[in-house]
Amino acid sequence: MRFPENFIWGAASAAFQLEGGHDEDGKGPSVWDAFCDRPDAVWQGHTGKVACDHYHRWREDVRLMAELGLPAYRFSISWPRVLPVGEGRVNGPGLAFYERLINALLAAGITPYVTLYHWDMPQALQDRGGWLNGQSPMWFENYTRVVVRQLSDRVSHWITLNEPQCFIHFGHVTGLNAPGLRLSERDALRASHHALLAHGRAVRAIRELATTNPAVGFAPVGVVATPETESAQDIEAARSRTFAASTPTLFQSAWWMDPVFLGHYPEDGRKHHAAVLPEFTAPEMDIISTPVDFCAFNLYEAGRVRAAGNGQPEMVAFPPGYPGTALDWNVTPSALYWASRFFHERYRQPLLITENGMSGRDWVALDGQVHDPARIDFLSRYLAYVGRACAEGLPVLGYFQWSILDNFEWSFGYKERFGLIHVDYQTGRRTAKDSYHWYRQVIQDHGDSLPDWRVCDPQEPHDGAR
Repeated sequence: MRFPENFIWGAASAAFQLEGGHDEDGKGPSVWDAFCDRPDAVWQGHTGKVACDHYHRWREDVRLMAELGLPAYRFSISWPRVLPVGEGRVNGPGLAFYERLINALLAAGITPYVTLYHWDMPQALQDRGGWLNGQSPMWFENYTRVVVRQLSDRVSHWITLNEPQCFIHFGHVTGLNAPGLRLSERDALRASHHALLAHGRAVRAIRELATTNPAVGFAPVGVVATPETESAQDIEAARSRTFAASTPTLFQSAWWMDPVFLGHYPEDGRKHHAAVLPEFTAPEMDIISTPVDFCAFNLYEAGRVRAAGNGQPEMVAFPPGYPGTALDWNVTPSALYWASRFFHERYRQPLLITENGMSGRDWVALDGQVHDPARIDFLSRYLAYVGRACAEGLPVLGYFQWSILDNFEWSFGYKERFGLIHVDYQTGRRTAKDSYHWYRQVIQDHGDSLPDWRVCDPQEPHDGAR
């Protein structure tokens, strides 16, 4: 068996993407509520006002998770549902929703993994500067304290921030996501530093207040490069590219992970941004590097590199016709192996894959079922490489498929479908896809039915043998 006995099989979601109930029971608006109201901000004017209506249909969704045999479910808390203006008065009905959900998960034998921030800052705080405001780390700490006091008797697994690369780069640099800003390099660096400080403060608050022994981390994007071949030279080139921080944007790994795990920003990144770099104090870095319990990452695709003649990394273009998902992301299953290997080598932490999956063009067929063979093939390939990582002794704790339900895919609206369960957004009807039934079997046999990783790279010829 390539997977450890205690390997965690899970699936994931995020509050704004599936809850709906956007203004019910005292919930305040988030930056995404405001962003969806902008003309042309979201594909075809879609909004998250109803989404999957999980706020009303959570019992049905938990039942579907239980029928899947899902051992763990990662979901996020909506900050403005708990604190409508971001701080101050606690919204009791909003917090009670998460208590009911957690109680139902536990009753079904499903372990909750709670993410505190999945991009939905209260709009009232955004009006005060959001992540640019130096008080934002304290806002987040105080919100964390409210949630942990109420839920930590039942929740032991915590993730502070989801994909800070995305909510800073796409939300504050390109303007493609909420809050839709186009900041200067200096201001983007300041916002990123405040987000990391918020993470560190939240970790300390969880350690101080949790009534059950907590496991805490954060979930950045695992931005990784894979080697073209497994020669020592190409592997070193891929490792070097993975941790390069002297890049035009902050959409990379080292700028976000080094401060948390190593206690400092990467030197090449500091040199690259030297002209506009804010001052980072030693006490702030101590907060950011408050010890965590695992190295989590979300990963969907990766680029490939080789060692050039001078030994430096050189990007390798994918050939014409290379496999891609509906979102035009390349199918690169070995990325999960190389990310696990490179991150463990650098940070020496247990690993947790907190998101991985694919968008497909799924619909209900004439037979009433949803047939998604591409997703099954995709997940089989990626999980096979997780199996390789485990077989080689890398401490991979678990894997969370994205996502349990089709849902609101940010600026793409409802165009993209990532779920194991199909959602008819007009009726709310749920239909388990073929991939749902496949994943149930994977969970039941603990990965024994997965193919050998050696036949799972799309560029490698194979005869379909396992």
